[in-house]
Amino acid sequence: MRKIIVTEFITLDGIVESPGGNETPHPHGGWQFKYQHAEAGKYKIDELAGVDALLLGRKTYDLFAAYWPKESGVFADPINRYPKYVLSKTLNNASWNNSHILRDVAKDIAGLKKTDGGNILVYGSATLVKSLLHHNLIDELRLMLYPVSIGGGLRIFDDNLELKKFQLKHSQVFGNGVVILEYLPLS
Repeated sequence: MRKIIVTEFITLDGIVESPGGNETPHPHGGWQFKYQHAEAGKYKIDELAGVDALLLGRKTYDLFAAYWPKESGVFADPINRYPKYVLSKTLNNASWNNSHILRDVAKDIAGLKKTDGGNILVYGSATLVKSLLHHNLIDELRLMLYPVSIGGGLRIFDDNLELKKFQLKHSQVFGNGVVILEYLPLS
């Protein structure tokens, strides 16, 4: 069975919004770029090499589809080549190379996990991740914790009073203070 691996850039106060800068109108967008580090870049390249498909929410898909097809290189080439599954109830056309629209989290993603192939990586996509967490469809949660607090914004863990337990699989600290935390959900 394929695994769903969620990867998030996250701040100390739990915000995942606008790590690159202009994804949303957050006043502190771009917080992730201030912590560029060779080890982190290698981690992200290795992470991408360990999967063979992407699963994205519609907003993240729109951002990626507008950017990545114009890029090439060690990171862009697999992103452009891999099958991309976008969960959306409103998207009617997914024109980016090898893209497929899914409509129902519980049914379609559970079904996708049963298909042939390697693991599936979820970038960003906070709304999708919340739903995946709720339906217990995440097999691994990878957080790149940044030593910054930005005072509010979009989170993947809301105040929904839903208890979720995780077991630490791996941790690593980079020289710039960014911490990698890899977790496995516990039943």
